[in-house]
Amino acid sequence: MKKNILIVVDMQKDFVTGVLGSGQAQEILPRVANKVEKYDGEIIFTMDTHGEDYLNTQEGQKLPVVHCVEGTPGFELEEPLGVLCKKKRARIFKKGTFGSIALAKELAEEQQEIASIELIGVCTDICVVSNALLLKAFLPELPIQVDASCCAGVTPQKHEAALETMRSCQIHIV
Repeated sequence: MKKNILIVVDMQKDFVTGVLGSGQAQEILPRVANKVEKYDGEIIFTMDTHGEDYLNTQEGQKLPVVHCVEGTPGFELEEPLGVLCKKKRARIFKKGTFGSIALAKELAEEQQEIASIELIGVCTDICVVSNALLLKAFLPELPIQVDASCCAGVTPQKHEAALETMRSCQIHIV
């Protein structure tokens, strides 16, 4: 029997309550936790992962806010997601940029075993859209959807724009 996969994108402290956190990200946290708790399928978490040299990277030059440095409190998953990640035996993909090519490649290798993929998390207009489009490129015939109620963008307007971009690329928005 084929499996359904839920991908929880970057629900780390720095993006929810930390240096890049927002009211929208905090608002979706209970819905994300509820969805993870009740999900009947495989769960994967992505984690934005930077080093001490972040400000010397291209991203760091354009977004000079140190965040998600591995080993810092802001890198950790926001609770209760850290506990749920362990409880659900979720896979974790650390990524140094917006989208995870490693995740897309690995799921492409498993595509015969996958029925569908759903994405939730932050930020809709950066990492969620990047991962959704990568997955669609690697798995063009696989149903991919995004639950808009469990995503938050940098702003509400950018959230909506990203959802529209994904719709245009045949990603189902619920």
